[in-house]
Amino acid sequence: VQESLAGRVCLLHMSPLSQAEACGYPSELFTVELERLLTRSKAVTPASIQEVFERIWRGGMPAIVSGVKKEQAAVYSSYISTYIDRDVKEIADRVDSFKFLNFVTVVAALTSQMVNYKTIADAVEISVPTVKNWLNILERLGIIFYLHPYSNNLLKRMVTKPKLYFYDSGLVAYLTKWTDSETLMNGAMSGAILENFVVSEIVKSYQNAGLEPFIYYYRDKDNKEIDIVLERNGTLYPLKVKKTMMPDKRWTNVFGVLDKTSLKRGTGGILCLSDKFTAFDRDNLIIPVWEI
Repeated sequence: VQESLAGRVCLLHMSPLSQAEACGYPSELFTVELERLLTRSKAVTPASIQEVFERIWRGGMPAIVSGVKKEQAAVYSSYISTYIDRDVKEIADRVDSFKFLNFVTVVAALTSQMVNYKTIADAVEISVPTVKNWLNILERLGIIFYLHPYSNNLLKRMVTKPKLYFYDSGLVAYLTKWTDSETLMNGAMSGAILENFVVSEIVKSYQNAGLEPFIYYYRDKDNKEIDIVLERNGTLYPLKVKKTMMPDKRWTNVFGVLDKTSLKRGTGGILCLSDKFTAFDRDNLIIPVWEI
């Protein structure tokens, strides 16, 4: 017990099942490399928009994915109850169960958005310090994670707030009361929950490989935004997430803001609901969500 385990321990983050795991495909590290994406597009079965949103709505809980449990709502209801009664109270004794459930629901409704502590505090009728404490609990228990804005001394007028995401899109769908995948697909949260799904899948691909993802977002005060900025080997890879089958190349124009950084800008892409992997040109790819 007293002996140091430094250098002899590997810590793995056990997230809900990824899309690849749920579909029985090999888990691969997500990269924006033309040849690797082309190879993977041939190894993965394309999915329709309806099938993608079914995956989003169903989530990554092993009991649901495996078919052991048929009722999505029953699984997540039991999960939330156990989570509040046991795990949360082990970390913080003085937690009002009803308010905490309301808090988690409000946070789920704000997924893929910049964190606004005051908005959450007002909605749940708790203090801002309590919001920060409870968000910390969700993060420690592996329920949520953040994307921080990409910062560089050469970039000006940057926002500073992180964006919040859930590891499991099915939990978001349950908490925000979408009763099936079709209503979710056509609902007001469809774009936000699609972005949550994409970001979490990319993060899981790194975690499943035992690697730390260096993943950020970009937004400045002129409303120029890049949903995902992947940093790898001294190169920045810009990505946008769009709920469309036919992306517009003009959406890639914003990627040029990264040319002001000290790092090289690599291949960019639009992650969308296209039925096939293709490209605008060699530097800007069209990547189907089902391929991640």
